[in-house]
Amino acid sequence: MMVAVTGADGFVGRHACRALLARGHVVRPLARDESCAARVRALVPDSLPPVIVGGIVSDTDWTAALDGADAVIHLAARVHVMDETAADPLEAFREVNLRGTRRLAESAAVGGAKRLVYISSIKVNGESTTGRPPFSERDAPDPRDPYGCSKWEAETALAAVGAGTGLETVVVRPPLVHGPGVGGNLLRLLRLVDRGTPLPLAGVANRRTLIAADNLADLLALCVDHPAAAGRTFTAGDGEDLSTGELIRTLAAGMGRSARLVPAPQGLLRVVASAFGKGAALDRLTGSLQVDSTTVRELLGWRPPVTAVAGLTRMARWYREDGGRI
Repeated sequence: MMVAVTGADGFVGRHACRALLARGHVVRPLARDESCAARVRALVPDSLPPVIVGGIVSDTDWTAALDGADAVIHLAARVHVMDETAADPLEAFREVNLRGTRRLAESAAVGGAKRLVYISSIKVNGESTTGRPPFSERDAPDPRDPYGCSKWEAETALAAVGAGTGLETVVVRPPLVHGPGVGGNLLRLLRLVDRGTPLPLAGVANRRTLIAADNLADLLALCVDHPAAAGRTFTAGDGEDLSTGELIRTLAAGMGRSARLVPAPQGLLRVVASAFGKGAALDRLTGSLQVDSTTVRELLGWRPPVTAVAGLTRMARWYREDGGRI
C-alpha cells in the first residue's frame, strides 16, 4: 500500500513515516518546500522521493502528490501561534485547517485513495478535565480557541466529503505529544529543568495524559488499514496519567538532573501569572487534562508500544545528549 503523508518532515510526521515503513507500506512524503523535502530525505531515507506541494490551502493542487496513493495521513496544519499576527486568527486557521483539509480530502477521493487519516486535536473536546471525567470521542465538542474550532470544523468537513464520495475517514485527537525532536512548551520545560530553574509546582496535584510520538505514529499506521477504523474518531494517550510534578521529576531523572520543585501557594501563583498575562500558561501546568483511550483499545486492539515514563526519559536523554537539536 502506498501512503502519502503531509507534514512528513515534522515532529510527528517523521515518526509516522518510519512506523509505516516498518509495517511494509510504501511512503510518499509530501513537503511544503525544498528545505522541508531535504529534511525528509535526511530523516526518512527509505521513503519515496518527497513531492513538494506548497502551502496547504483551499486551492492547492494535489494531483501529482496523490497519484497512485492508496491512503493519506494528514498531519500538516496551522498550529497554535505564540505571537499571533493575523488580523483574523480564526480565518487564518480555517484557510489551512478547514479549507485546505477539505481540498485534500476531495482530491484524495478523486485520485482513487481509499482512506484518509486526519490528525485533529484533543482541543476539539476542550481545554481542561479539572472536576470532570477524562475526555473521550463520545463527548460533545467544546473547542475554545481558533485552532480547536478549525480542527472541529475540519472533522465535520471530512465527514461530509466521506459521505459524498465514499472516502473512508479516520480522525485521531491526540493530547500533548512528547519525544525526541519535540518543540514548543515541552522543549521550553526541558530547558528550564536542564538549567536547574526552581519551579513552584511542588503542590500541584493535577493529572495529565500525554502521548509519545512513537505511540501516536503506531496508532496512525494502524488506522491506515484496520477495517474497524473506517469512519471513526478516536481519543488516545499513553495510558498513564502524570502530575506536572511527576512529569518534571521524570524529565530531570532522564537528564541526570535534580528536579527543583518548590512549594508555593496556588492562589499567589495565579495572581502573579495573571499580572504577567500568563494565566493560560499556568492553567496548562496546574490543571488536569485526561484522555480516555478505551474505544481505540477495544475496537482496534491497540496497545501503546512505549510507556509514558520510557518515552519521556528518551526525550530527556535526547535533549541532554543533542542539546535539543533534531
